[in-house]
Amino acid sequence: MERVEVELFTDGSNNAVVRMPGRSFPGVLVQGDSLSVIRSDVAGIRDACRAEGAAEALELAEFLLADLDAILLRYTDALDRHDLRRPF
Repeated sequence: MERVEVELFTDGSNNAVVRMPGRSFPGVLVQGDSLSVIRSDVAGIRDACRAEGAAEALELAEFLLADLDAILLRYTDALDRHDLRRPF
């Protein structure tokens, strides 16, 4: 394990926006349990598609998209507050 200093652009809660040393742009720190939930959501969408459950797949996809939109909004707000350009 290596200890490094990072720049923290939000509070340290879930989906903290941080910049690692040597990186031009900040990233989002996703906790392991949150990553597991995202993976499970994607698997649920896949399973619903396989079972020809288009309505169920669409509903699951809408929830996942809303979650990802919230993370992206937190990211872009943090960059805007610190006058950093977006990498996209």
